[in-house]
Amino acid sequence: QVQLVESGGGLVQAGGSLRLSCAASESIFSINVMGWYRQAPGKQRDLVATITSSGRTNYADSVKGRFTISRDNAKNTVYLQMNSLKPEDTGVYYCYYNAIISSTAGYWGQGTQVTVSS
Repeated sequence: QVQLVESGGGLVQAGGSLRLSCAASESIFSINVMGWYRQAPGKQRDLVATITSSGRTNYADSVKGRFTISRDNAKNTVYLQMNSLKPEDTGVYYCYYNAIISSTAGYWGQGTQVTVSS
């Protein structure tokens, strides 16, 4: 199975920046989608951003213009550059992976906490 390891979370003041990284195991299928979802306390897990192996991106409306997702296919790693952070960005950020042709629900990392103070 695919393993995902996240890093880069932490505490930051409103208006600050963080960069999250997620490294996937070397056994992943070459054609895939990877991305980030987040879950605030008492709320469901929602899309933040995704990126396919060909570079096509998708962002939640709430983060457009502030967050940038990118990937290094040679390293099986996806990044999320988060700028102009707001308190409402606070939550646990989960890395996601799935093969494009997969019939499964995909794979999740264990999550990394992001806390934005006002």
